[in-house]
Amino acid sequence: MTDPIRDNVEQCRFELQVGDQIAFARYRREPARLVITYVYAPPMLRGTGAADRLMEGVAAHARSSGDQIIPLCGYARAWLHGHGAHRGLLA
Repeated sequence: MTDPIRDNVEQCRFELQVGDQIAFARYRREPARLVITYVYAPPMLRGTGAADRLMEGVAAHARSSGDQIIPLCGYARAWLHGHGAHRGLLA
């Protein structure tokens, strides 16, 4: 099961709150596409799997919206290539 993520439309980013820390994935929307420009996890969350859980939520959001993902961020690109179940989301 994935942690709930929030689509912060005003800041164009998906957010995963863990305690008082927030990991996020910045994006821009294009027709039928979600362009992930940057994924960030605060130092206290690094190594905890927070960015992985965040990307699971982003992938679930894209899948439910019928969007493909364009991963400009190196982490997002590596994550999508490393998770076979989500490779079909790559634009």
